[in-house]
Amino acid sequence: MKLCVSFIVVALFVVIQGMPPINRDYNTHCQCLRAESRIIPPDSLRSIKILPEGPHCPEKEVIAGLTTGEKVCLNPRSAWVKKLVQFVLEKQLRQQVEGRPKNRA
Repeated sequence: MKLCVSFIVVALFVVIQGMPPINRDYNTHCQCLRAESRIIPPDSLRSIKILPEGPHCPEKEVIAGLTTGEKVCLNPRSAWVKKLVQFVLEKQLRQQVEGRPKNRA
């Protein structure tokens, strides 16, 4: 009996230590319950948030912040959303490269 209890305690300890930390910014579920495929005019977009797939959600999520203050989940498989995500990622990469100090020989 003691061996069984010891085994359970050790197993729980291993499981708890292997779990990712849960804090205020950690979401254990997908944020998008329904994604839209309709095209949103660029002048209506205020921000784009790209959440990669992971343990919290099996699919990539793209959340658009509109100028009206509304947040809309976009379908990451739509052709126009793929182009938008590519544009945002390239822009971030350019900003990172431009922000680095240049090496002088």
